[in-house]
Amino acid sequence: MPELPEVETIVRDLKKEVLDRKIEDVWSDTQKIIKKPENFNLFKKEIIGKEIKDIKRRAKNILFILSDEKTLLLHQKLTGHLLLGNWKFLDGAWIPEEKESLLNDPMNRFIRVIFYLDDGRMLALSDLRKFAKIELWSNSEFDKSGKMEEFGPEPLEKEFTFEKFKEVLKGKKGRIKQVLMDQKIIAGVGNIYSDEALWKAEIHPLTRIPDLNDNELKRIYNSLIDVLKTGLRLKGDSISDYRRPSGEKGKFDPLREAYRREGKECSRCGSLIDRLKIGGRSSYFCPKCQKLKY
Repeated sequence: MPELPEVETIVRDLKKEVLDRKIEDVWSDTQKIIKKPENFNLFKKEIIGKEIKDIKRRAKNILFILSDEKTLLLHQKLTGHLLLGNWKFLDGAWIPEEKESLLNDPMNRFIRVIFYLDDGRMLALSDLRKFAKIELWSNSEFDKSGKMEEFGPEPLEKEFTFEKFKEVLKGKKGRIKQVLMDQKIIAGVGNIYSDEALWKAEIHPLTRIPDLNDNELKRIYNSLIDVLKTGLRLKGDSISDYRRPSGEKGKFDPLREAYRREGKECSRCGSLIDRLKIGGRSSYFCPKCQKLKY
């Protein structure tokens, strides 16, 4: 699933390209992705003619601020990503118009929704698993819903100090890996960057919050901020299906020290990276550098 660096990269890329563009039409062959309104024809009627005035991110959600007091919420879920370009429908599939386009990457071929823009380009959602969701709200209804208030603080905002980090963890009893990934506690962190932060901090993913001292918490905090900033600077991680709107891969992948490196040598001590399941999710760590102390 795209995490904070990937989603923020998409938002920043699109803001350079599609602000003030008007949506002229919408196509979808997977209409279950449209959650609000559930009737696709009504969704289409309400969104055609709207201009994209701004694009924001909250946690892992992309928010398109539209004209006429509308907000389009898009969550890419496990395998979704937004692409910007031009396609033609040929032999039952959407094919990029330019042969040498980055959009020809196999991970970009699962086109489920297309927004046709007034400059002739298409904004498309590619989603292998079809789990993404799209909702169209009136701004007043969206504000009243409180949907964005259920998330924890944004870790890359300057207000997210070490003291704030300790505050959001106060009273929590869970394992550090699960807590870091809980969107109600800290927004935008998932499997990749939690594994990388804990490896960097030399903390076992099963360590319980009450067992962490101030020094260990500080290491986790600094490591988390560092890997998120690095991921953002390198435009995300494309080990799986995430791609930028251009179709280009992110460049964080070669820097991974733990995530999906099971059986490979730890670059710090030479031990083999191990994997365990926590709450149904895989967690990758070095059993020597990240010993469980308690």
